[in-house]
Amino acid sequence: MTALADPRADFPLLQRTVDAGRLVYLDNAATTLKPHSVIDAIAGYYGTVGANIHRGKHILSEEASERYEQVRARIAERLGVPPRNVVFTAGTTEGINLVAAGLPLKETDLVALPVDAHHSAQLPWRGRCRTTWLAAGEDSTVDEESFQAVLESRPRVVVLTAASNVTGHTADVDRLAALAHEAGAWTVVDAAQLVPHRLPRVTAGIDALAFSAHKMLGPTGIGVLCLSDRMIDALTPDRLGGGTVDWVDQDGYRLRRAPYRFEAGTPNISGVYGFGAALEYLDRAGADTVAARDTELLTALLEQVRDRPYLTALGGLGDRGRIPVLTVTLRGVPDPSAIARALSDSYGVMCRSGHFCAQPYFTAHDHTAGLRIAPYLYNTREDIEYAFSALDEVHRLLARSV
Repeated sequence: MTALADPRADFPLLQRTVDAGRLVYLDNAATTLKPHSVIDAIAGYYGTVGANIHRGKHILSEEASERYEQVRARIAERLGVPPRNVVFTAGTTEGINLVAAGLPLKETDLVALPVDAHHSAQLPWRGRCRTTWLAAGEDSTVDEESFQAVLESRPRVVVLTAASNVTGHTADVDRLAALAHEAGAWTVVDAAQLVPHRLPRVTAGIDALAFSAHKMLGPTGIGVLCLSDRMIDALTPDRLGGGTVDWVDQDGYRLRRAPYRFEAGTPNISGVYGFGAALEYLDRAGADTVAARDTELLTALLEQVRDRPYLTALGGLGDRGRIPVLTVTLRGVPDPSAIARALSDSYGVMCRSGHFCAQPYFTAHDHTAGLRIAPYLYNTREDIEYAFSALDEVHRLLARSV
């Protein structure tokens, strides 16, 4: 039996009701819900261990340290790298900032940014260096012709988005990173939106890959930055303190080896416990099961949009290389925030409206704002049908009032 045999039962928040009745959570591109096992792992750390890591020789500290490093090793194995290349961070945003602050870059250096990238992948570089945009086609994350032209400008850093949190389209980051690497650039991959659906293997062309646990059933405030060996050698830690040094005296200090030189202070130990439980849950579910559920949910999303002429799907209606994250605009509704609120308050449907921290993409394609519906493995086709039926009613009411 897999963890998906009765997934709703595994997630306590899905037992909650709102005024409208049962809760239908479709805001998974922002953050996923947490199963009992993740919540229990976090509480278990505080209730039965509670000690700091890598500091003491007593049994509680050793237990905490062992579990902390077990989770690191498990992530490293899944990514296909040694544990020394896996740095725990507070999340994707901190990971990308760590790289942007630590690389030896000059203000005149060029950084290439995808126009559909999340602000967390864009902003750490803007103001530090010159930047140029990697154009995104309406149905793709990176326009290939634009990418090749940018590489001819010899950028020092190329940032890539593994999966768009607006359209759900995925990029061939292995191939793009290899091309950028051959052109002499550092390559940085934002994998936050991809990892709930599959944890990628880190190939030789990727120098840094960042993601967050909360997008894949884990707790908030914990993430991973996977660094290549050459990136480890080039990167200066942006913070120093306890845990980052082997020796300190009045004349200087000696940094610890990676990954510890990048993990200053007391880390989010309970978050790592919860992260480990999330990985175990997904492992029990199985990659094939998660992929099959993704296909089912994406198919349902696209079918619902095709049947409604008043909706336009950003990124088109193709399903190739796409995860179940879909943003729509509504004809005659430049700002769908009121619709999102009505879906929540009157129907119990939780989805997201706005720009989703990707405003350059919206501007490039002349969109004002969108409504994003992002199901995950505990959602069903019935959830999606109910959400779009509710959207029809809200849209009709709105049209009457205008």
